[in-house]
Amino acid sequence: MKEQLWFKKYDKGVPHTIEYPKVPLFHFMEQISQRHPDTPCTIFHGAIITYKEMNAITDTLAGALANLGVKKGDRVGLFIPNTPQFVMAYFAVLKAGGVVVATNPLYTPPEIEHQVNDAGVEVMIVMSNYYKIIKAAQPKTKIRTVIVTNIKETLPPLLRTLFTLAKEKKGGFRIDHLDDGDLWMKDLIAKHKPSDRPKLDITSDDNALFQYSGGTTGISKGAIATHFNLIADTLQIKSWMTELEEGKEIILMAIPLFHVYGMVAGMLFAMASGSSMVMVPNPRDLKDVLKNIQKFRPTIFPGVPTLYNAINNHADVKAGKYDIRSVKACISGSAPLMRETKETFEALTGGKLCEGYGLSEAPTATHCNPLLGENRTGSIGLPLPDVDARIISLDDGETEMPVGEIGEIVINAPQVMKGYHNMPTETANTLRKRKDGKVWLYTGDIARMDEDGFFYIVDRKKELIKPGGYQVWPREVEEVIIAMPKVMEVGVAGIPDPYRGETVKAWVVAKQGETITEDEVKAWCKERLAPYKVPTHIEFRKELPKTTVGKILRRELIRQHKEATGQS
Repeated sequence: MKEQLWFKKYDKGVPHTIEYPKVPLFHFMEQISQRHPDTPCTIFHGAIITYKEMNAITDTLAGALANLGVKKGDRVGLFIPNTPQFVMAYFAVLKAGGVVVATNPLYTPPEIEHQVNDAGVEVMIVMSNYYKIIKAAQPKTKIRTVIVTNIKETLPPLLRTLFTLAKEKKGGFRIDHLDDGDLWMKDLIAKHKPSDRPKLDITSDDNALFQYSGGTTGISKGAIATHFNLIADTLQIKSWMTELEEGKEIILMAIPLFHVYGMVAGMLFAMASGSSMVMVPNPRDLKDVLKNIQKFRPTIFPGVPTLYNAINNHADVKAGKYDIRSVKACISGSAPLMRETKETFEALTGGKLCEGYGLSEAPTATHCNPLLGENRTGSIGLPLPDVDARIISLDDGETEMPVGEIGEIVINAPQVMKGYHNMPTETANTLRKRKDGKVWLYTGDIARMDEDGFFYIVDRKKELIKPGGYQVWPREVEEVIIAMPKVMEVGVAGIPDPYRGETVKAWVVAKQGETITEDEVKAWCKERLAPYKVPTHIEFRKELPKTTVGKILRRELIRQHKEATGQS
C-alpha cells in the first residue's frame, strides 16, 4: 500500500499493511484452542468454558446442524443475547458451512419476518425466553426448525438451581413443551460428538454473514460478508492493539453480539487474540455491568458512548463503591463520543477510551484513534491498516475534496462487503467503481479530513436539516448542547415548518437531579451557533429512543413529533 498521509500518526508497531490468511473464519478458534486450550473462552456468572471445550462443542453442534439438513451456503438465524450459547451457535453454523444471520432479540414478529424471509432462513437458534416470539413469526416464514437453548444451561451449578427455582418461570425462560419438529440445543449436543462435524471445503471467499442494518435509514438491508472480510477486519483491529498480550486479555462483552460491532471488535477479536469474554446479556443492567468489571477485572471494554456515560454518572461509581481500574483500553463506536464522556471515563479507569468508526457494510471498523498516541477531539481517528479513505464531492460523487473540506467519505478496503442480499440497485449505489478502477464503498456519511489524516464525521447525508435553504448538521448542534453542564443526552433533527420548510428541534435529557429550561438551552446555543442553527423547538425527555447499541434514533424522534402534532 502506498505511503498515506495518516501513517505518520500511527502508534509505534502498527503495520501499514497486513498479510491475511486464506482460511475460514473458524480457523481463529481452532488455532487458539491449540495454543491456549485452558484459557477461558467465555466467563458467564463465574462459569467458564475454555477454548478447548468451546472448539469441541462447536464441532459437535456443527455435526448436529448438518444432520438436520443444514448445507453449505444455507442461512441459519440466531436469536440469542450475549451468552456462551451465541458463541456456540455462531461458530457451529460456520463449521457446518452455513451463513450466520444474527437477529436483534428485541425485534417484534413483523421485523423478524422481514429479515428471515429476505435471508431465506429455515433453521433458527433461539434463547428460550424468545421462543414464543419466533413461533409467532414462523407461520409467515420458511422457518422449519427452531433450536432452543435455556440460559441456565451455561450457568454455574448453584446459580442454575437458584435460577430454576426463582427466575426461570418469571423471566419467561421455562418451556414445558416444544412444538413438533423443534429441538433443544443441549439434546443435540448430547446426541453428537466432535467427529460428526461435516468434512467441507470452506474457503475464505465463501459467505459467512448476512449483517442486517438496523433500518434507521430505510428498509433493513442484508450486507453480505465473506470469511475473508471478517478475518481482515479482525486482524486490523488486533494490529491496532500493540500492547496486547495473547491469551491474557479479558474483554467485557456488553456490546450486543448480534450487532457487527460486538461480533467483530468483541467476539472475533477475542478469538484472534485468545482473550476471555465476560458475557453481559443486558448492558442496560448497569449493576450487573459494574459487578462484572469488579469481579472479573476486564482489560478491554468495547462499548458505546451512552454506556460509558451511564457508568460515569452512576451514583455508586461516583461514590467509589466499584473499582473499575482494570480497564486499560476501550474503543467507542456507533455514535459520537463527547469529550466530557471520554475524559471522565479515562479518569475513572486510568485506561484509554478511543473513538472509532465503522459500518455494517465493512464489518465493522475502518477508522480508530491511536490507543497510545494523540487523540483528536471529535475525530473518528485514522484509517486502519489497508484501509484507503477519501472525501468525495457531494455534487459529482467523484472529485476528491481538499484537506479540511467536507464531502462523503468513501472507503476501499479488504473488509468491504460483497453487496446487499437481493438488492442490486442498492448495491450499485453503494459499491461504485471510480475512475481509478477500484470499487469504493460510498458510506452516506459526511466527513472531512485534516492535514494529518484524522477524519471527522459531520453527519449522515440523509439527516441534513435545511431551514430556509441553509444547511444544518444535527451533530454540530448536538455537540454544542451536550457541552451544557446540566445536559445528559441530546438528539437533534429537522421537523416540518410552514415558513422555513424545515426547522431545528432538540430533544434534551437533563442529568439526574438537574432542571433546565428552554430559555437556557437557546441562550447557550445563540452564543455558539449561527442563528439558523439554533433550535426553534426544544422538548425535554426522561430518555431518548435508541438502537440496541446506543445510537439515538433521530428518525424515531421525528416520527414521534409528527404523530404528536398531527403532521404528515
